[in-house]
Amino acid sequence: MTLTLPMDEQTHWKRWRESRDSESGSELVKKYMHLVTYHVQRISAHLPSNVSREELKSLGTLGLLDALDKFDLSRNLKFDTYASFRIRGAIIDGLRKEDWLPRNTREKVKEIESVQNSLEQSLMRHVTAEEIAQKMGIPEMEVVKTMNEYFYAQVFSIHEHAPGEDDEDHHTYVIKDEQTPTPEEQMVKNEWLDEMAEAIAELSEKEQLVLSLFYDEELTLTDIGHILELSTSRISQIHSKALFKLRRQLFKADQRKVVMHS
Repeated sequence: MTLTLPMDEQTHWKRWRESRDSESGSELVKKYMHLVTYHVQRISAHLPSNVSREELKSLGTLGLLDALDKFDLSRNLKFDTYASFRIRGAIIDGLRKEDWLPRNTREKVKEIESVQNSLEQSLMRHVTAEEIAQKMGIPEMEVVKTMNEYFYAQVFSIHEHAPGEDDEDHHTYVIKDEQTPTPEEQMVKNEWLDEMAEAIAELSEKEQLVLSLFYDEELTLTDIGHILELSTSRISQIHSKALFKLRRQLFKADQRKVVMHS
């Protein structure tokens, strides 16, 4: 069953599909540019200030154009959904190809991790971002922000191409609706989900709620602030600290695996 579109949009799609009419293509780009803006805002919220938002927008626009070029209007699939995969994939691919994490940030990460390991060996327990910040003599949010930027750099690196894989294969992988994982891939995925669930369980109720509203319900930090009757900056702090805790827990889980298999 083909989705029903407004008449003017159907006309533009028809002209674009049949003759790649440039005027219709431009109208479709304008109509769906809000998807690019949306994904740029969500992704850039976790990136350092040295990453150009205009560059992210350019990458996202390339993803939108790719979606327009390859979308099959006869499928029972909303273009918004299809285009979102392409746009987000194009932005992440662009980030992955560039070393966007500044050198001074990487150096600060090493320093933070060194202090963290030292404190945890001394205190024989997990330490907080506040304790690390006090030891280093820097603001707590600087510790949280630095480690979250590093965390996202690691997340983006997970999406590396396999050797010899071209861009077309990669994009097909990113947007494919269904995939049948190998037993090994399924096992790794299940282990990761279990570890993530355990890490989330360690968060406070408010931290879990903020993450759920932000990632599951896709609300903005401002909207979450209205719901919880807190300022946007306070919600941002809760969100950042929750990510810091998750990263710490997942790092500890990885370290335990290394020890078990050594």
